[in-house]
Amino acid sequence: MIDFHCHLDLYNDPKLAVEDADRAGIYVLSVTTTPKAWRRTLALAQGRKRIRTALGIHPEIAHERLGELPLFEALASETRYFGEVGLDGGPTVRQYAAQQTQVFEFVLATATKQGGKVLTIHSRRAADEVLQLLRRFPAAGTPVLHWFTGTPAQLRRAVEQGCWFSVGPAMLRSERGSALTALIPRDRILTETDGPFAKVGSRPLQPNDAWSAVEGLAALWKVPLDEVVATLGQNLRRLSGDAGVDAIAIRQPSPSR
Repeated sequence: MIDFHCHLDLYNDPKLAVEDADRAGIYVLSVTTTPKAWRRTLALAQGRKRIRTALGIHPEIAHERLGELPLFEALASETRYFGEVGLDGGPTVRQYAAQQTQVFEFVLATATKQGGKVLTIHSRRAADEVLQLLRRFPAAGTPVLHWFTGTPAQLRRAVEQGCWFSVGPAMLRSERGSALTALIPRDRILTETDGPFAKVGSRPLQPNDAWSAVEGLAALWKVPLDEVVATLGQNLRRLSGDAGVDAIAIRQPSPSR
């Protein structure tokens, strides 16, 4: 099972979240929101074979973190993954669009200099702008649009540009999210939770909850669960080339503590 976008460092008990994910055999991409959080978040994954840590600078706080760009560049060679990065056009941060663009351009330029990264990208209310910048930096690596909320036309454009997508239980619970997911090529999709930000009721999603996304895809695609699991495993192998993929749990996990 795969949780390709999770903020492990932001749970109330990050160590417990890591232990539960590791015990269940879940492959987790642990994303960060600031370069200063990198070392601490990387340390959480120490000794965990299936947890990878991404270097990020979240668009909602990018305007506050311009001073961390040199640190981002200094740390860039230590990981194959950048995230969470991107743009946000929401009303509370729209006024910082110029700073967000400056930061995202820096991230993409850094990825290009590094020979390309796997990028997990935030694009809420900014899909066109994100896609335009990705077109400007074609050698930045492989973009994975996390919890995509754009239009069907924007999604098709993203597919044409080579984007991948990660979808979670929260996205698949909505009619619109399911309709968008149905348009994603099956060989370019992964599961995520976006925990602890995404929730079921008042409970933050845990990496174990990625299984709900597997069930949602099985229902959407009208195929057995084991076929979904096999497809996701093949996708992750192609995207990451990571030997740790072979150790992913393929059964429904036990509940988190």
